[in-house]
Amino acid sequence: MNGNRFGRLFQVTTYGESHGEAMGVTISGCPAGLELTTDDVQGDLDRRKPGQSMISTSRDEPDAVTINSGIQDGYTTGTPIGMVIQNKDARSGKYEPFITAPRPSHGDFTYSAKFGTRNWGGGGRSSARETVNWVAAGAVAKKILAAEGVELKAHVDQIGDVRADDVSFEEMLEHSEENEVRCADPDAAAEMRELIDEYQEKGDSIGGSIYFEARGVPRGLGAPRFDSVEARLGQAMMSVPASTAFEFGLGRNAREWAGHDRNDEWEFDSNDDPKPVTNRHGGLQGGITTGEPIYGEVTLHAPTSIPKTQTTVDWETGEEKEVQVIGRHDPVLPPRGVPVVEAMLALTLVDFMLLGGRINPDRLDGQTGEYDTDYHPSQPET
Repeated sequence: MNGNRFGRLFQVTTYGESHGEAMGVTISGCPAGLELTTDDVQGDLDRRKPGQSMISTSRDEPDAVTINSGIQDGYTTGTPIGMVIQNKDARSGKYEPFITAPRPSHGDFTYSAKFGTRNWGGGGRSSARETVNWVAAGAVAKKILAAEGVELKAHVDQIGDVRADDVSFEEMLEHSEENEVRCADPDAAAEMRELIDEYQEKGDSIGGSIYFEARGVPRGLGAPRFDSVEARLGQAMMSVPASTAFEFGLGRNAREWAGHDRNDEWEFDSNDDPKPVTNRHGGLQGGITTGEPIYGEVTLHAPTSIPKTQTTVDWETGEEKEVQVIGRHDPVLPPRGVPVVEAMLALTLVDFMLLGGRINPDRLDGQTGEYDTDYHPSQPET
């Protein structure tokens, strides 16, 4: 089975199944000299872990991370960083009825059809449990970005038909962690919570979306066509379990805009450098960063594990039957998906910054400062 590695220079390789002994991730390409402890990683893992509230699964996982390699005296050495998160509360018994009878809209049948076998406990490798590895690696990427003056954040901007008002980046930083929904609009968060409760009481689930934004990204990152920032960012976001759509800038609303209205005209900034007057392209033009904020949205469908009665077939007995997926499952995904989206954004940006030679080792130990984002035509972009 391939498809377990992400990134070019900042490479992340993951392993583990939902009900296996442990989840794990190896990071190759992290520069030496980054001050790093388990506390730097644990914070984001705590935001993603199950059992946080009544609108998340009751699976009791501490998600405590152990760093096994790549660190000496509190600093990265440049060698692969290995991290492990033990599974402590796996209960596979409730999945036995689905060994040969696939749960509706899961990967049960497709995995079995491709490989001839699968780890059926908790969905095995196809479970969103695996994103704990992504968040662990993303925490390292975030710390590298912070040293370079790059800041990013995400929040839940829609659940069902309840959509949050537009909020500023500062409001996301200040308010998105103040409620269980992780929505930076408090009024919308309350409505979202009520809607989630309604679906949960009916034995059903509901979908939603996550808005993300990154500021301080240097201009000149990326390349045209297949290595454009939006192409690889789209790959990252569409890898998130339950994702059905990825947008940046105006996104799908761009189909309603005339060219004259959508185009970002140019002006000179205070340093006489070209600067877009607006940012409807979401910080990306021609597949390359403009230096303006990168922003977009990821849509996640409703969780497929629901206790409502559904129909499936047993390929071993040849029978059609009604089933209920009884277990510990989230009624909605975006609240716990926020740190996952942030992680994939961070991993993508760090990889592009390494490819473009934009990581300054002298700042990795916490000596942050302003990064010169002026465009230098003589500097080649890989």
